[in-house]
Amino acid sequence: MPITTTTAQPTVTALRPQEREVLYAVGCGLRDDEIAAALAVPRDVVAGHLARILAKLGLPDRTAAIVHAFDSGLVAPGRGPRRQATGRTTNPVPSAAARRAPGPRLQISLLGPLRAWRDGRPLDLGHLRQQAVLTALALRPGRTVSQQELLDGVWGETPPSTKVVPVYIYRLRKILRADDSPHPAIERDRSGYRLLPGAVTVDVARMAELLTAAGAAERAGELTEAVRLCSRALDLFRGEPLAGQPGPFAELERLRLTERRIAMVQRKLGWQLHLGQHAEAIAELSALTEAQPLNEPVAAMLMHALYLSGRQADALAVFDRTRRRLADDLGVYPGQALQRTHRMILRGDGPSLGPR
Repeated sequence: MPITTTTAQPTVTALRPQEREVLYAVGCGLRDDEIAAALAVPRDVVAGHLARILAKLGLPDRTAAIVHAFDSGLVAPGRGPRRQATGRTTNPVPSAAARRAPGPRLQISLLGPLRAWRDGRPLDLGHLRQQAVLTALALRPGRTVSQQELLDGVWGETPPSTKVVPVYIYRLRKILRADDSPHPAIERDRSGYRLLPGAVTVDVARMAELLTAAGAAERAGELTEAVRLCSRALDLFRGEPLAGQPGPFAELERLRLTERRIAMVQRKLGWQLHLGQHAEAIAELSALTEAQPLNEPVAAMLMHALYLSGRQADALAVFDRTRRRLADDLGVYPGQALQRTHRMILRGDGPSLGPR
């Protein structure tokens, strides 16, 4: 269907003054109780403001709100938090609290082998178990992770006999801390440790933000923009997520992120097929079917793309190849969706394609 309208993403100007104060504090990495103390309001009022902020800006969670605070200019990376001109004067969150999160000078990448940079310079994160501790914190930005959770996630059923977690945290704090900052990127409280989200950017969070924006573009009918945003999210991957990271937590997250990547590719290719970009989709779908030979939805999409490009014989060959692999490897027949695509191509019907 023709695309005639564009929906602009809401900005911080849509927020009321105290909601903007709360978003500013969230972007600085403050917890709800700290924000409540700074603004002299009850904690449940802060939670209510945050819920309204997420709803007004179309954001999925607190992490996305932190990213939005930086992207909108409410908090300026590398130069410390700053106020956006609003036409009125308000009392800022105390500067001492704001200085705790001077901006995301640290970048952590998990969508491949673990990498970290401070001000663009790569950091040596130490040996693998130490890296795995940082991974466990980076995948839970702003959340306190107990020492027991770290032991279970990194070592599983064979925990170390010595108390190595505090040692690893001490080393990581030194590695991640900027020379000119007295504040560590990793905080400790009575319950455990947490990575300050306002001080660190993580590519997994950026991926989630881009996917949220792509979904909004799809709902607005802007499929070309949705493809562009989804492609940017996919470009963040640098190979197998968490490659080489030990422990059951990393293994589960590696599987989850890999499955999410495949789902993202399928979603993007579905949009491309809907836009009539059949030739562009065929190459990527062909590579994906080789990597995932038992993935029936991908095989069906490739069959659609080939058929719409006038390659009916090639489309039927994909079905035969997939049918044989399913029988040989799993002992099953193709599912209804793949069979339906096969029948449609045999009949020469005109398929109705849309994002899947």
